[in-house]
Amino acid sequence: MEEFNDISAVFDPRKDNDEVSHVERLLNEFEAHESMEEQAIENYRKLLATVQNPVTRFLMQMILSDEERHRAVTHSMVSTLKGSLTWSKPTGTLEGGADEANINQQLLAMTDEFIELEKNGIKDYKTLLKQSADYYHGLFKILLNSMIRDSEKHVELLEFIQQRAKANE
Repeated sequence: MEEFNDISAVFDPRKDNDEVSHVERLLNEFEAHESMEEQAIENYRKLLATVQNPVTRFLMQMILSDEERHRAVTHSMVSTLKGSLTWSKPTGTLEGGADEANINQQLLAMTDEFIELEKNGIKDYKTLLKQSADYYHGLFKILLNSMIRDSEKHVELLEFIQQRAKANE
């Protein structure tokens, strides 16, 4: 049996008294990234206000929307980490209990359909991509590739939801 000279080494998540824990370090990194996202959003908004070209404006708005969503996701992760460190449930945390049984059944029934819908959408986008890749100086190619990546992400998210719903049956 292994002996511990300092029992606090077992319970203290820090390596040394002056060093922060891995969770605290991760939280600090997420908070720094969240701050950078906020600044980026502000800068995108300022630039967007000056753009007149409709294509550039449309693309900049797409980027801004993504940045706003990224900031919201990062904020939720920050709230979750803070809650874990403080044993609380701050607003926006991703911690939660199990879904109700009837909601789980709805999730299981619908996730297969949504996954299939997204996969079919990917196939359709790829067909459209082949047919229109050179349209408008490659703009359609960029937009369709973006939608393909979004749909692939949706499949991944739906599969995660499905796994959690199955685990809570």
